[in-house]
Amino acid sequence: MGKTKTEKSGFSFSAILRNQLFIPIAALLLLALFNLIMDPSFYAIRLGENADGFKVLSGNLISILDMGSELAILAIGMTLVTAATGGQDISVGATIAIAGSVILRVVCGGEQSVTEYKAPIVVALIIAIVVSMIFGAFNGMLVAIFNIQPMVATLILFTAGRSIAAWINNNTLPVVNVKSFGTFGNYIPGFPIPTPFIIAMICVLLIFLVLRFTTLGLYTQAVGINENSSRLNGINPIFIKFLTFVILGICVAIAALIKVSRISTINYSVVAKDIEMDAILAVALGGNALGGGKFNMTASIIGAYVIQFLTTTLYKFKVQSDALPAYKAVVVILLVVLSAPVVREKLTQLGAKMKANKKEVS
Repeated sequence: MGKTKTEKSGFSFSAILRNQLFIPIAALLLLALFNLIMDPSFYAIRLGENADGFKVLSGNLISILDMGSELAILAIGMTLVTAATGGQDISVGATIAIAGSVILRVVCGGEQSVTEYKAPIVVALIIAIVVSMIFGAFNGMLVAIFNIQPMVATLILFTAGRSIAAWINNNTLPVVNVKSFGTFGNYIPGFPIPTPFIIAMICVLLIFLVLRFTTLGLYTQAVGINENSSRLNGINPIFIKFLTFVILGICVAIAALIKVSRISTINYSVVAKDIEMDAILAVALGGNALGGGKFNMTASIIGAYVIQFLTTTLYKFKVQSDALPAYKAVVVILLVVLSAPVVREKLTQLGAKMKANKKEVS
């Protein structure tokens, strides 16, 4: 009997389930279908003018690409940390507050409100990156050298980070009254696509180039899968773990620039609040094992935008912001269940049975 078209193409239900992109894409399609049924106008995209009179795109889809960009940038670093250490950094929200505070301190020169820069934004960003890398190195040292579990190690900055951010600016809230400062968190004049999305795509391109042309990805996975074996193969696990936290620090500083640029100031207690949970959820939604090892960066980035898709959908249907964590908790539970080996095995068996029944019928 000749092979069916399905067999010739190598297509199988079990292969789809084993693909790491299955969960984030399935979640994306479910959300898309839900919104299409409930309110087709959800997908409307309009070309209008912003407050400065420039043509810009607007709509829920544009909002998802815009507001999900900080999360996508953080997901890059969180994926590497998770893969290498088998744990997560819960201090990224607090570190964003610190980096944002540093940016405003440099740009405002310690003043409460400015109408011109006291230092170039590039200088402010570089200093913020260095500061974030130092805090990332601190977390990395605790995890890599002292073997402290990542969530416990990063709990220090999670607790103290926002107080440090407030101290940097003497507990004041600096305001940047310079139009160009808002460019990084809004739109480039004359360009209709949100700047944060452009920044996120640049970061994505850079990390893909790094993973493609260096051994960072291979070494990170090797350390996460088996630290002792990687050491025997000439890889330094301490350095790799340390490096992933430093890279996450860079991602945090870039996200901080977008955050403070959106509103031209900062609120230390609420800026990037709970974003660390969304970043972890993005990694999990991407099908990456939270216990470390193999990872798929594309899946994590898709996962980040799916999380923002979910958030935008909930806001669209008038869900209060205080209730969002409860809905996201349901998503976490579903992810944990679907990612469980026993569930994957059952689904694979179901796929095999369906395939066998199809053969009998044909």
